[in-house]
Amino acid sequence: MQLIGGVILSLGWIPQIMQILQTKSVADLNIKSYLLMLLGISLMEAYAINLAGTGVGVAFLITNTMSLCVILLVIILIIRYRSYNRPKRVPK
Repeated sequence: MQLIGGVILSLGWIPQIMQILQTKSVADLNIKSYLLMLLGISLMEAYAINLAGTGVGVAFLITNTMSLCVILLVIILIIRYRSYNRPKRVPK
């Protein structure tokens, strides 16, 4: 159940990523929210590595690692397209 739920949660970010790539717009996304999610998932990743090291929690490690990668991708896209969408200054 944990593996299935974790995969669904990780794949839930795919529509957001596809929209960013299609529109090249991140104007309505708040990078602070995604950075906080990255922090939380990173802390859970450390815990998942610890659990997997003891022989339990491998499914948690797999799904948490997927979530970490997806959130990192969204943050990279926000940084990339935030500068892409800024209006260019026109000299007077």
